[in-house]
Amino acid sequence: MSRGYRLFYPALPVLAEHAPHRAVYVGDVDGRCEILAWDRRDGTVRQVTDRATGTIRAALDPTGNTVWWFDDDLAGVGRWRICDFGRPDRSVEALPGVAPARHGGIATATDGTTLVGLSGDDGLVLHLRTANGRVTEAARIPGYAYLVDLDPAGRLVAVGADASAGTAVTVLTADGERVAGIAGRPERRVWALGFAPGPGPARLLLVVEDGGGYLPATWTETDGLTRHDWCRFDTEVTAGWFADGRRILVRQDRHARSLLYEVDLDGRTRTVVDTPPGSILDAAVWPDGDIAYIWSDSVTPPQLRSLRGVELPYGPTGPGGPSAPDDTATTDCHRDEIWVPGPGGPIHALVATPTDRELPRPAVFLVHGGPFQHARDAYDPLVEILVSTGCTVVRVNYRGSSGYGSAWRNDFGAGVGLTQLEDLAAVRAHLVAQGAIEDRRVALWGTSWGGYLTLLALGRQPDLWRLGVAISPVADYAAAFEAATPALRELDVLLFGGTPDQVPQAYARASPITYVDQVRAPVLFAISTGDVRCPPAPVEAYARLLAARRVPHQVVRRQAGHEDFDAQSHLALMQTVLLFMQRHFDGVREEGTPVALAMARPAG
Repeated sequence: MSRGYRLFYPALPVLAEHAPHRAVYVGDVDGRCEILAWDRRDGTVRQVTDRATGTIRAALDPTGNTVWWFDDDLAGVGRWRICDFGRPDRSVEALPGVAPARHGGIATATDGTTLVGLSGDDGLVLHLRTANGRVTEAARIPGYAYLVDLDPAGRLVAVGADASAGTAVTVLTADGERVAGIAGRPERRVWALGFAPGPGPARLLLVVEDGGGYLPATWTETDGLTRHDWCRFDTEVTAGWFADGRRILVRQDRHARSLLYEVDLDGRTRTVVDTPPGSILDAAVWPDGDIAYIWSDSVTPPQLRSLRGVELPYGPTGPGGPSAPDDTATTDCHRDEIWVPGPGGPIHALVATPTDRELPRPAVFLVHGGPFQHARDAYDPLVEILVSTGCTVVRVNYRGSSGYGSAWRNDFGAGVGLTQLEDLAAVRAHLVAQGAIEDRRVALWGTSWGGYLTLLALGRQPDLWRLGVAISPVADYAAAFEAATPALRELDVLLFGGTPDQVPQAYARASPITYVDQVRAPVLFAISTGDVRCPPAPVEAYARLLAARRVPHQVVRRQAGHEDFDAQSHLALMQTVLLFMQRHFDGVREEGTPVALAMARPAG
């Protein structure tokens, strides 16, 4: 078991298939996410990237000799570069002459042939680079799509799209010829996960949603799709292969926590992998057979664990993350979870309450992003910060959240956003009735889709919420659609049942700007200049409307993309937000956990 070094970005190191002692991972370099090359045999670590905005995407060829990393700008547009594992300071373009685009997937065959997906407004383009460096265009796929995997022989390619569409999964040859398609439906979504390693016929792993549950499936060119109905899960799962191409490692998200299973598809057995209670943010079977995973719980920042006891190395700036476990800042609070009756069924919420204050207390509802994510039993520095100010922190897994089954995840019956507000209001009413929180001192704080719900609630439910913090929010859904990437447009069409031109009333009904004249609570906005997921211009327009009505507000503008991987930037933002709350939200005290200690990793 690891000593608990914090990971700056909660993703597993990537190991070379034929040289598993060589790995690359995202580590902390002066408070930024950067790619580090790690030789596990001799314990050395070398810094690969050094960019002002940080770097989070990297890959290794099967031999471990070549490191790939994505050199993107704040909007996510960039080029892949390559360098020798032993000389990371010398990199060159991996695909010379190919225009910059957004990351759309990368996969490598056994012989080192690499397939790269690059996404643009017109769709996905696949580029093939052979082991000797020859680059060709393999295929063009219109609309939203992403590269899933290249089979070990380098012959077949799996491409994913909207899991509920008729084009959910497409299998092509490496030169672009269509081999097969696996269709999804709104009630039977399909996700492709990757080809089995090793020799023999290509075998693709998938997850199928069916009958309210989730089950693994496999596809081969000769047999087509085979469903493994005996291995059904009641909540969302993902999976990856063991090296034998027969077993899979399944990670299940269930009720804010995670479980791991070893599943033998041929032997029809399912065994729980022993992991501590909490959340598993990433998991994989490494080429050497070790099961590795990123684990966290409410008081422990994300850390690498493995069944063989792998530990992160000491990098250029210390241990494998920004700080060691002995300076973890956790506050003295009571942590609980509740189930509250709601209009769509029982609502699960995580509650953290200061132990040094009498009930009831001021409260902050920390609204998770998504729409299909969830609040986890995992370390969140914002919880520590807010509890230290004297506030109870409530995290609600409203309808649309994953980890509670497909019926809950797909329920938007009252409308996009409006369904989620019903659940937030139900949990708030329950806690007020229980005497746990003060009726007149309840705030909302959300990032991305959570920021959107924050703005929507302030206008739709002005009597319930005393203050709002909206980081990278959507303020006008129709305007955001026009500026969005193909992937986000596809999601919006799924949620609303069409485009803004096709169903304008649905977009207007779900847009915070529709209700801006009803907002009375002070609002802090944080927007990023390079944000293509939640564009800043509609938020600026929303803020101007508040200004015209003299509603207290503050706009923080950052030089960043949708996700900011600079710890100092997060630190500055948190300090600004706390000052805003002290001015506009009664009951927030100045003393408490130092923000610098609580910020274990950037919040995404």
